[in-house]
Amino acid sequence: MALDELKAAVPDFAKDLKLNLGSVIGNSDLPQQQLWGTVLACAIASRSPKVLKELEPEAQANLKPEAYQAAKSAAAIMAMNNVFYRTRHLLSDPEYGTMRAGLRMNVIGNPGVDKVDFELWSLAVSAINGCGQCLDSHEQVLRKAGVDRETIQEAVKIAAVIQAVGVTLDAEAVLAA
Repeated sequence: MALDELKAAVPDFAKDLKLNLGSVIGNSDLPQQQLWGTVLACAIASRSPKVLKELEPEAQANLKPEAYQAAKSAAAIMAMNNVFYRTRHLLSDPEYGTMRAGLRMNVIGNPGVDKVDFELWSLAVSAINGCGQCLDSHEQVLRKAGVDRETIQEAVKIAAVIQAVGVTLDAEAVLAA
């Protein structure tokens, strides 16, 4: 199991991450599609080759092809949107917030899977990328769709742990080189 290999790669000084990785993925209450779509989108967003290499095969095995593609799409579109909307929010000139984005985002309207799943994946990636405006937007859509706060927090916990594992393993690889 790739998850076990990834946990084994986490150094002893980051034992909490190892335990959390097993917990947020192995003991999640999320349905399989939501869980593994979140894992895949976050593994991509983490930018860690080791994390993506270890988690992608398991995600692919646990997702239908359309969900696998949609999770990758969520990571891709949020890579763009998180930079754009975070920058617009951080600029002190409020006029940027009134300007048309002019960026194609068709996948958000038609992701090929249940919109709630795609929104959850987008929220998790936005947590990794630190876009408050996107986090608020996706959280509001999810709450209006009846998703409870516990489910949203579960996705954020997955994002946090995957990101932390990626940072730790990539740092260790640099230090070992």
